[in-house]
Amino acid sequence: MKIISPQNDLEWKSYFQLRFDVLREPWNQPAGSEVLGDEDQAIHAMAMDGDVVVGVARMHASGPLQGQVRCVAVARGQQGKGVGKSIMNYLEDMARNKGWKEIILEARENAVPFYKALGYEIQKESYLLFNEIQHYTMTKSLV
Repeated sequence: MKIISPQNDLEWKSYFQLRFDVLREPWNQPAGSEVLGDEDQAIHAMAMDGDVVVGVARMHASGPLQGQVRCVAVARGQQGKGVGKSIMNYLEDMARNKGWKEIILEARENAVPFYKALGYEIQKESYLLFNEIQHYTMTKSLV
């Protein structure tokens, strides 16, 4: 498995398709809702197993010396195999290279144990997505 940043139209299409399949379609959200308005300002990570996209995520600056990770999605059947961990390690390395000291994220309730295992700590209960998915603000110091 390798982690890349999407570069061409096919890679971008595959990147957004996985994000839609995992994070939007199961909750009957419309196609296109997986694309955020600030994609051009984010660092994008895409895990590849050969030529198959198995995971995606993005990170952007969110405050002084802080990055925010969003839209982490691992393909069904690939969860629990280290894909998410590899993506998060990649993004944390990118954050350190930028001199960022902290990462913040909003974790879905079912993902909290995953992030805790990577050293993230819950700061607070945050919002309810689609009136059913509880999120928690989590942070990790990179120093």
